[in-house]
Amino acid sequence: MTVAIHSVAVIGGGTMGSGIAALAASVGCEVLLLDVDQAAVARGLQRALATAATPDEAALLKSRIATGTIDGDLPRIENSDWICEAIIEDLSAKRDLFETIEAARRQDSVVSTNTSGIRLSEIVAGLPLRLREDIVVTHFFNPVRVMRLLELVPGAETRPEVVAAFETFGRERLGKGVVRAKDTVNFIANRIGCFFMLSGLHKAEPFLKQGLSQETVDALLGAPVGLPSTGLYGLIDLIGLDVMDLVGRNLEANLPAGDAGRAFARFPEAERTMLARRQLGRKTSGGFYRMTKTADGGKLKEVFDLTSGAWRPAVEPKLPARRADPVSLVFIDDAAARLVWDTLGGTLLYAADLVPEIAENIVAVDRAMRWGFAWRRGPFELLDDLEPERVIDRLRREGKPLPRRLAALAAAGAQSFYRDGAFLGVDGRYRRVPAE
Repeated sequence: MTVAIHSVAVIGGGTMGSGIAALAASVGCEVLLLDVDQAAVARGLQRALATAATPDEAALLKSRIATGTIDGDLPRIENSDWICEAIIEDLSAKRDLFETIEAARRQDSVVSTNTSGIRLSEIVAGLPLRLREDIVVTHFFNPVRVMRLLELVPGAETRPEVVAAFETFGRERLGKGVVRAKDTVNFIANRIGCFFMLSGLHKAEPFLKQGLSQETVDALLGAPVGLPSTGLYGLIDLIGLDVMDLVGRNLEANLPAGDAGRAFARFPEAERTMLARRQLGRKTSGGFYRMTKTADGGKLKEVFDLTSGAWRPAVEPKLPARRADPVSLVFIDDAAARLVWDTLGGTLLYAADLVPEIAENIVAVDRAMRWGFAWRRGPFELLDDLEPERVIDRLRREGKPLPRRLAALAAAGAQSFYRDGAFLGVDGRYRRVPAE
């Protein structure tokens, strides 16, 4: 059976649901946006319209987005080709909603959940076979209309034609970079990106005590290594310390036994104290950074010093002279290089141990991190920059085990993960890199 998507019902008008509704309407789909009551759906519609670049575009979106309530208008989803659930990240709430959706949707429609980390198998366990065959995870990244990544996660029983329909629609109509992920906790980008952030809080701590400033930590873990300029602490301020705490708790509860991420799921003491007093980041009066007004009407950037536990004026980061690339920042023995090796290097090694657990190949991982976290280079592309042989030699000298993909590369006698437009597959053979 051919699956075609022309009309969309989005259930949940929060940040993600309204963004998905706006995106679908912007490419010509007729959209139905539902929420718990009229006030909530009105807010959702305004969020959707706020994504428009011009008043004319806002008017166009408004003409294509109909609204209603879940209790009063759910039967209207019978007219939708794709029903997208985008409510709160709560397993019970999602399961209850899908029972209602299944009773109301038509036979040839397809369904998705926009969860950012709950496994699809948990959501659909015990629900009707028809739903299990027609559902995927469509994990968009915020802001939906801006971020390129769309992680597509099929279930064990999802029909191939359903997966193909979402992949085609996501790429050709929505203009997304579609990456197929496996049904594991936090999928690809969040699994690796959150490891970087949570492990970074722990691994940076001793360097701060040795005199490295937080500003320098952020500068080192930014542009020089191909990561966004927010670095570590600035990125967590943007996301919110409360959100990162929830992510950590979810990982602690669901990561496989023995996973390296378990050691970093809980915050260090300083961050726990910040969380307790609701010092969460940009959404509050400050997190690791804040802007304050000066007596002359100007603004002063301040840093919450994790070592002293007090606010202080921000200082210029102290970057090593003539070093502005990952290779020089890793293979020189000083505090800056050790920080980068421990934090970013540790994340690359973590990623190298997750294929094929979270994705079929390294290309999916690299694209997920570039498109979802704005890394200039993905983990395996960065390992190639560092030269895998040098990384392997270092790990062996330090008496550390090789991650799966580095061990496979060594066993294959290969020098790099990518060469001449091909990538090293999990079977040890090079295969052509698929078009983006």
